[in-house]
Amino acid sequence: MPRVSEAHLAARRQQIIDAAVRCFVRKGFHQSSMQDVIKEADLSVGAFYRYFKSKNELITAIAGEKIGEVTSVLDAVLEADPMPPVPEIIDRVLELVDRSIDGGGPVRIAVQVWGEAVHDPEVAAIVAEIYGRVRSRAVHIAERAQAAGRLSADADPVGVGGALFGLIQGYILQRILIGNVDRTQYVNGVRALVAG
Repeated sequence: MPRVSEAHLAARRQQIIDAAVRCFVRKGFHQSSMQDVIKEADLSVGAFYRYFKSKNELITAIAGEKIGEVTSVLDAVLEADPMPPVPEIIDRVLELVDRSIDGGGPVRIAVQVWGEAVHDPEVAAIVAEIYGRVRSRAVHIAERAQAAGRLSADADPVGVGGALFGLIQGYILQRILIGNVDRTQYVNGVRALVAG
């Protein structure tokens, strides 16, 4: 029997992730069964379980993929010399958030996963690890801003990084719970806070 190529395996895995995103966005995390995802992916049960053993593994893959996009933006910012102002950094990340929310994408799943993390220790560990990567980069951004004189010398970079991370999460919640929040207005609010 011929070996399956790595490209084929990666494409099949992505097919399953995309199917899970559609199910979770349409029906919710809890209301979507593994059978729903298997049917949406148009695969056999055996083929599906070759890639993912549980819903939590799917969530890890989905969250990892999307957080990877966010961390790529933040990594590019951290490599820039000079580093852009904090409001511009926030705007870049929120633009990515907008694209994912507007397309009915996985950012909507994030809020469901945050709620699930309150009750499920395995999901809580996944969330802590994945979002810890974003928060860590936000702390590095605060450290760079402080070194460049854009942040008070006595500011705590860990606290500032946590606040920056919270601004991103706050925007996500407002977009999902309230609706059409204007990103430019939000970023201008951040700009006013930073200047004040």
